Formats: sequence, structure tokens, C-alpha cells
Amino acid sequence: MDYEQLRNEFAAKYGLLSRRLQQLTRYAISHPNDMALETIAVIAERAEVPPSSLIRFAKSFGFSGFSKMQKVFQQGLVDSTSDYRQRVQTMNLQIGQQAEVAQSNLDHFINGGIDALHKLRESVTNEQIENTASFLSKANVVHVAAQRRSFPIAAYLTYALSHLGVPNVLLDSLGGMFAEQGKTVRGGDVLLAVSFSPYANEVLKLVEVVHERDVPVIVITDSILSPLAAFADVCLEVKETEVFGFRGLVLSALMCLSLSLIVELGKQMDQFKKEIV
Repeated sequence: MDYEQLRNEFAAKYGLLSRRLQQLTRYAISHPNDMALETIAVIAERAEVPPSSLIRFAKSFGFSGFSKMQKVFQQGLVDSTSDYRQRVQTMNLQIGQQAEVAQSNLDHFINGGIDALHKLRESVTNEQIENTASFLSKANVVHVAAQRRSFPIAAYLTYALSHLGVPNVLLDSLGGMFAEQGKTVRGGDVLLAVSFSPYANEVLKLVEVVHERDVPVIVITDSILSPLAAFADVCLEVKETEVFGFRGLVLSALMCLSLSLIVELGKQMDQFKKEIV
């Protein structure tokens, strides 16, 4: 079993696990480097679980012990970079420089934004971008749904889709009409939902209802364990970075992802036009 297969196992079995093992699963997904490099004692302390839970956690996914599972995380860490040793050396150099030079608030947020972009490169594939664009290109109408801090990227997506000439609707909940707006999603349409923890209940309920109508659902969220992911035809995972308790840095990654989707969609639409000429 490789790292990606293990992540898929986490998502598939998550709902069957005990509350304690679900807590560990969320930690493992969010902190793969800790799972690869730290001891059982350190991981248990950071995940706020007893050390024995890590052994039960590993066995619940078919491993004889935690060390066997940890090797999968270690291989995933090595595979994520062509030169892991160089990456570690660079990281240590940056840490040393930061200790010598006081960083401004701006520096901290810039570095957090860069980290969010690096995580995006690891979590979203070209195949997912192409698959998402394919759904969007075939839709009669693209309905874009988001609330609270996810709303800015939803507004941008509707702006960009309009420039491509793609019929779209922004479900903005104006006047508290979110559920009523969701009733306009019909067969042949696509729902594109954006939500991050703590997930907006309105968006989660809409995703579930639309999925039951057999309407394709594309989800942009922070984890494959997100409650929205279970209803998604395509789940684009954008991991958050936190600086001083602020998580708005994910917007830099979301904008890059949105631009990639729009460019790929435009390319597919042009290709389709050439084929019918």
C-alpha cells in the first residue's frame, strides 16, 4: 500500500471508526510529516490521544503495528520531493535565518501564503483540474455555492465563468434565500461548492440534496475527510495554513486553483468549437 492508497482508505473507512480513531485519522491527514517522522509518544501528545490508540489505529487499517504504517507515511514524504535531503537543508537554513532576523507581520503572512501554495501543488493533480473542467464545460448552468470566508472565491469564479460565456449562478443567500436558490439546480446543471472547516451547514445541506438529485457536484474543501467530500464527483483538496490564528491565507491557493480551472475550461471549450467546425 502506498501513501495515496492509505489516504483513500482513511476516507473510505472514516465513518466506521470510533470517535477516538476518527480524531487520529483527521490528525494523520492534516499532519503527514509528523506521522512520518515523530515517535508514537510525540504524535500521541500532539493528537491528544493515548499512545495505545496509535497501535489500534494502525491495526484498523491492516497493519501489524504502527511502525509499518509509519513507513507508508515516510515513503510518501520522500516521494513528494525529488531531493528530500536538500529540502531539509533548505528548511533548516530558513529556520536559522528567521531566528537571526525578526520577521514583520507581512513576512509571516507572505511565508504562510507561500506554504499554502506549496501544499496546493501536492494536493491537486492535473487530472483533477481536467476532470473538473470537463464537468463545467458540459453543464447547462454552473451553480456556485459558498458562505462566509469561502465566499470571495465563489464570487471570483462566477466573474471568471461569465467572461468565458458560461451560464452560471452565484448562490449568495441574499435575504436568507439559500435553500430557495438551491431549488433552481436542475438535471444537466453542475454544483460547485466551496467550504472549509467549520463547514457552513447551508452549503453542506445543499450539496447533499443536489447529490440525491443525481446532479454532478464539484467540491473545493480542506480535506478528503470533509463532510462535503462524500457527496462529490470531484473533490479538490486545498489545505489551509494558519498564521497567528488567521486562515485567510488559503485564498492565495484558491485563486491559483480557480485560475487553473478557468484556463483549462477555456481550452476545452475552444477544442470543442474546433471539433464541430
